[in-house]
Amino acid sequence: MQTVSASQLIGVWEQSLLQQPVDRALTFLAAACPGIPLDVLAGFSVGRRDACLLGLRERTFGQQIAGLVNCQSCGETLQLNFTTADLRAEPPVEAPGEVSLRVSGYEVQFRLPNSKDLMAVARVEDIRAKRQSLLERCVLSAAQDGEERCSAQLPLEVQQGVVEAMAENDPQADVKLALTCPGCKHQWEAAFDIASFFWRELNAWANRLLREVHTLAYAYGWYEADILAMNPNRRRLYIEMVSG
Repeated sequence: MQTVSASQLIGVWEQSLLQQPVDRALTFLAAACPGIPLDVLAGFSVGRRDACLLGLRERTFGQQIAGLVNCQSCGETLQLNFTTADLRAEPPVEAPGEVSLRVSGYEVQFRLPNSKDLMAVARVEDIRAKRQSLLERCVLSAAQDGEERCSAQLPLEVQQGVVEAMAENDPQADVKLALTCPGCKHQWEAAFDIASFFWRELNAWANRLLREVHTLAYAYGWYEADILAMNPNRRRLYIEMVSG
């Protein structure tokens, strides 16, 4: 994975503006992995994809992460501060292509969900229906006492077993933050989606940077490419001189 320049990041941001979240995540990934075809990247498991996005975010904005979240109980706003290392889940020694599972008398073989699967179910609004569609795409075979069974008719306990096995084999795909409200002491878990979080950061950064480009281009007559190529500290000094 390579570091992406400011000019490239602006291009990624511009390309991502009208994209859906899954396509946007792949656009980010493609910028950091230019030698890998998009179809191959789309075949990465969700956890592998998110691990790469976490690495790209670290190279782009550093290790520190800050955010705000409201308490589910009293509504108080919590300030969150953590690092990218806190979000990294330990993957299996070798990521499996296919996984076999025995649960409740069923033998199920499945693969891990990827971006292609997420795209396929993106327009399904009902959560249960979306989960069912995702399972049907990822379950390769199912049998009970040696007799083949349709993946759509698996009992709920078997479906839950498959979901848990997916999380175990691709832990970066389901990162949760353990939170405690300092006011009411309520405790809960909040899902953290690196793709959407990185997009919000990138969007804010791009708008701020383009305002700086406008200011410096207007003041000095410099070209956008030259301003974007500047060291951020030098660019900030020029902004301060123009503003001061």
